[in-house]
Amino acid sequence: MQKTLESRVVTLEQTVEQQATVRDLENLQAALSSQILQLGSEMRGEFSALRAEVRAGDEQTRAEMRAGDEQTHGLIEQTHGLIEERTAAILAVVAAESRETRQHARMLHEDVIQRIKVISRG
Repeated sequence: MQKTLESRVVTLEQTVEQQATVRDLENLQAALSSQILQLGSEMRGEFSALRAEVRAGDEQTRAEMRAGDEQTHGLIEQTHGLIEERTAAILAVVAAESRETRQHARMLHEDVIQRIKVISRG
């Protein structure tokens, strides 16, 4: 069975069209492969930049925390100093009042002794 010239031409055109389609698909695949590679490269660069920003933010946070720690330490020392000063002042007041109280107690004791002597003599 011989094919007619027309059927052979149609078959040849279909074959050429299929080959063109295959070539188009191969070109498309190559273009997509290139774009995927480029995307991967860009993503690596962006992730590296993001990691660097996060590290920088971590360092900044650490520095702020250290500064806050130093400030807190300074406030604690200042408060401790104030407590020591006030404690010393209170102790001085208590000591002075204690001396006064003892003196007053001695005077009252001596007064009671004198009264007892007076009452005893009668």
